[in-house]
Amino acid sequence: RVTLFPYTTLFRSIITFATTAAAMAMESFCLENNLPGRLIPVPQEISSGCGVAWRVPVEDYNLLEDKRSQMNFAWEQVIDLMM
Repeated sequence: RVTLFPYTTLFRSIITFATTAAAMAMESFCLENNLPGRLIPVPQEISSGCGVAWRVPVEDYNLLEDKRSQMNFAWEQVIDLMM
């Protein structure tokens, strides 16, 4: 039996923001610094002030945390989810 599109569950770190401006600043910062992730709508399992979040593979989260002191915007919360 061959499965062409196996279902896999991946863990992702979801970073939420109080404002859309902070979410957009995260996108710009990560693009400029070649950091992983992308903007997504906030998953329904969590609540957030602005409705936009940054998604990154759990294994890459530390890359963002190491640069956090250089960011001039605040994160609201960080949640690891199976997606």
